[in-house]
Amino acid sequence: MEPRITLITIGVTDLPRAVRFYRDGLGWPTTYKSGDPVAFFNTAGTRLSLYPLEELAADISPELQAKPGGFGGITLAHNVHNREEVTDVLSLAERAGGRIVKPAQDVFWGGHSGYFTDPDGYHWEVAWNPVLPLNDNGFMTL
Repeated sequence: MEPRITLITIGVTDLPRAVRFYRDGLGWPTTYKSGDPVAFFNTAGTRLSLYPLEELAADISPELQAKPGGFGGITLAHNVHNREEVTDVLSLAERAGGRIVKPAQDVFWGGHSGYFTDPDGYHWEVAWNPVLPLNDNGFMTL
Protein backbone atom coordinates (compact mmCIF):
# COMPACT_ATOMS: atom_id res chain seq x y z
CA MET A 1 0.00 0.00 0.00
CA GLU A 2 1.36 3.40 -0.94
CA PRO A 3 1.52 5.90 1.96
CA ARG A 4 -1.07 8.39 0.77
CA ILE A 5 -4.38 9.84 1.89
CA THR A 6 -6.36 10.84 -1.17
CA LEU A 7 -9.76 11.71 0.26
CA ILE A 8 -11.20 12.63 3.63
CA THR A 9 -14.98 12.23 3.77
CA ILE A 10 -17.00 13.73 6.58
CA GLY A 11 -20.64 12.97 7.19
CA VAL A 12 -22.77 16.10 7.42
CA THR A 13 -26.30 16.63 8.67
CA ASP A 14 -27.18 19.26 6.04
CA LEU A 15 -25.23 18.97 2.79
CA PRO A 16 -26.19 22.36 1.28
CA ARG A 17 -25.34 24.14 4.56
CA ALA A 18 -21.99 22.35 4.78
CA VAL A 19 -21.21 23.27 1.16
CA ARG A 20 -22.00 26.93 1.90
CA PHE A 21 -19.60 26.83 4.87
CA TYR A 22 -16.67 25.36 2.93
CA ARG A 23 -17.33 26.95 -0.49
CA ASP A 24 -18.82 30.33 0.31
CA GLY A 25 -17.44 30.88 3.79
CA LEU A 26 -13.93 29.44 3.53
CA GLY A 27 -13.59 29.93 -0.23
CA TRP A 28 -12.67 26.34 -1.12
CA PRO A 29 -13.18 25.38 -4.79
CA THR A 30 -15.74 22.71 -5.64
CA THR A 31 -17.68 21.43 -8.62
CA TYR A 32 -20.76 20.83 -6.42
CA LYS A 33 -24.12 21.75 -7.92
CA SER A 34 -27.40 21.95 -6.04
CA GLY A 35 -28.90 18.47 -5.77
CA ASP A 36 -25.61 16.58 -6.14
CA PRO A 37 -25.42 13.66 -3.68
CA VAL A 38 -21.84 14.45 -2.62
CA ALA A 39 -19.54 17.49 -2.67
CA PHE A 40 -15.84 17.27 -3.49
CA PHE A 41 -13.39 20.07 -2.68
CA ASN A 42 -10.01 20.55 -4.30
CA THR A 43 -7.27 21.17 -1.79
CA ALA A 44 -3.51 21.02 -2.03
CA GLY A 45 -2.98 17.26 -1.94
CA THR A 46 -5.75 15.38 -0.17
CA ARG A 47 -9.31 16.07 -1.31
CA LEU A 48 -12.22 16.71 1.04
CA SER A 49 -15.68 15.31 0.40
CA LEU A 50 -18.94 15.99 2.21
CA TYR A 51 -21.58 13.27 2.28
CA PRO A 52 -24.88 13.02 4.17
CA LEU A 53 -24.15 11.59 7.63
CA GLU A 54 -26.91 8.96 7.65
CA GLU A 55 -25.89 7.71 4.21
CA LEU A 56 -22.22 7.58 5.19
CA ALA A 57 -23.07 5.57 8.31
CA ALA A 58 -25.25 3.20 6.26
CA ASP A 59 -22.47 2.78 3.70
CA ILE A 60 -20.12 1.61 6.45
CA SER A 61 -22.65 -0.70 8.12
CA PRO A 62 -26.45 -0.82 8.30
CA GLU A 63 -26.14 -1.19 12.10
CA LEU A 64 -23.95 1.90 12.57
CA GLN A 65 -25.68 4.77 14.34
CA ALA A 66 -24.68 8.21 13.09
CA LYS A 67 -23.80 10.69 15.84
CA PRO A 68 -23.34 14.29 14.66
CA GLY A 69 -21.45 16.81 16.78
CA GLY A 70 -19.37 15.74 19.74
CA PHE A 71 -15.79 14.67 19.45
CA GLY A 72 -15.29 11.57 17.35
CA GLY A 73 -11.60 11.15 18.13
CA ILE A 74 -10.41 12.72 14.90
CA THR A 75 -9.29 16.19 13.87
CA LEU A 76 -8.61 17.69 10.49
CA ALA A 77 -5.67 20.06 10.17
CA HIS A 78 -4.98 23.11 8.04
CA ASN A 79 -1.38 24.26 8.32
CA VAL A 80 -0.45 27.81 7.33
CA HIS A 81 2.73 29.55 6.20
CA ASN A 82 3.16 31.92 9.16
CA ARG A 83 2.05 32.54 12.73
CA GLU A 84 -0.30 35.42 11.87
CA GLU A 85 -2.31 33.30 9.43
CA VAL A 86 -3.61 31.14 12.29
CA THR A 87 -5.75 34.00 13.64
CA ASP A 88 -6.79 35.03 10.13
CA VAL A 89 -8.05 31.55 9.24
CA LEU A 90 -9.85 31.11 12.58
CA SER A 91 -11.60 34.45 12.02
CA LEU A 92 -12.61 33.40 8.52
CA ALA A 93 -14.05 30.14 9.83
CA GLU A 94 -16.01 32.00 12.52
CA ARG A 95 -17.44 34.48 9.99
CA ALA A 96 -18.45 31.52 7.82
CA GLY A 97 -20.48 29.98 10.66
CA GLY A 98 -17.85 27.91 12.45
CA ARG A 99 -17.24 28.07 16.19
CA ILE A 100 -13.85 28.81 17.74
CA VAL A 101 -13.18 26.17 20.40
CA LYS A 102 -9.55 27.10 21.11
CA PRO A 103 -8.28 30.57 20.19
CA ALA A 104 -4.91 30.97 18.46
CA GLN A 105 -2.08 30.52 20.95
CA ASP A 106 1.50 29.41 21.31
CA VAL A 107 1.64 25.66 21.93
CA PHE A 108 4.00 23.30 23.73
CA TRP A 109 5.59 21.92 20.56
CA GLY A 110 6.87 25.34 19.52
CA GLY A 111 4.21 26.40 17.06
CA HIS A 112 1.05 28.46 17.15
CA SER A 113 -2.42 26.95 16.71
CA GLY A 114 -6.11 27.07 17.47
CA TYR A 115 -9.23 25.03 16.75
CA PHE A 116 -12.65 25.63 15.25
CA THR A 117 -15.60 23.37 14.56
CA ASP A 118 -17.56 23.44 11.34
CA PRO A 119 -21.39 23.52 11.43
CA ASP A 120 -21.49 19.72 11.94
CA GLY A 121 -19.09 19.78 14.88
CA TYR A 122 -15.95 18.52 13.11
CA HIS A 123 -12.81 19.81 14.77
CA TRP A 124 -10.26 21.63 12.63
CA GLU A 125 -6.83 22.60 13.87
CA VAL A 126 -5.27 25.65 12.24
CA ALA A 127 -1.54 25.54 12.87
CA TRP A 128 1.76 27.17 12.06
CA ASN A 129 4.65 24.78 12.65
CA PRO A 130 8.14 26.27 12.35
CA VAL A 131 9.69 22.79 12.49
CA LEU A 132 7.60 21.40 9.59
CA PRO A 133 7.13 24.39 7.27
CA LEU A 134 5.04 24.35 4.11
CA ASN A 135 6.77 24.35 0.75
CA ASP A 136 5.79 26.65 -2.14
CA ASN A 137 3.00 24.24 -3.11
CA GLY A 138 1.49 24.21 0.38
CA PHE A 139 2.69 20.73 1.28
CA MET A 140 4.21 20.09 4.69
CA THR A 141 7.90 19.27 4.50
CA LEU A 142 8.75 16.32 6.71
